[in-house]
Amino acid sequence: MVTTIDLPRHGYFPATVRAERDSPIDALVAACVPQHEALDLVVAAWWQPAAHCLLATIDGGRPVVVVPTPDGRWAACNAFLDEMCRTAQEAELRLSKKFGRRKGYVVCVSSATDQDKSN
Repeated sequence: MVTTIDLPRHGYFPATVRAERDSPIDALVAACVPQHEALDLVVAAWWQPAAHCLLATIDGGRPVVVVPTPDGRWAACNAFLDEMCRTAQEAELRLSKKFGRRKGYVVCVSSATDQDKSN
């Protein structure tokens, strides 16, 4: 039997800033991603114009994300994927409750089905 599940088109999660850098490669390296892997991620993102962040898992299994900042820099952040939310407002609430005054962002990621449709 085939069933369809109503998955959200987007997911939102909180991310706390570790460092800000001038380029996405430098931000990935600041997040402990090896430089050759950081280069590969940035090049791969060139082919995904809808991508608004670069998400990676570093040694030990910890997720990190790099997002552009409003002032044109790049923020290297700890990504809290276990806090995935259906709305940006819910993720913002979790960010403020869990991390208080610590600088952070709400990051939006598309579901795999959305990415498949754009190709």
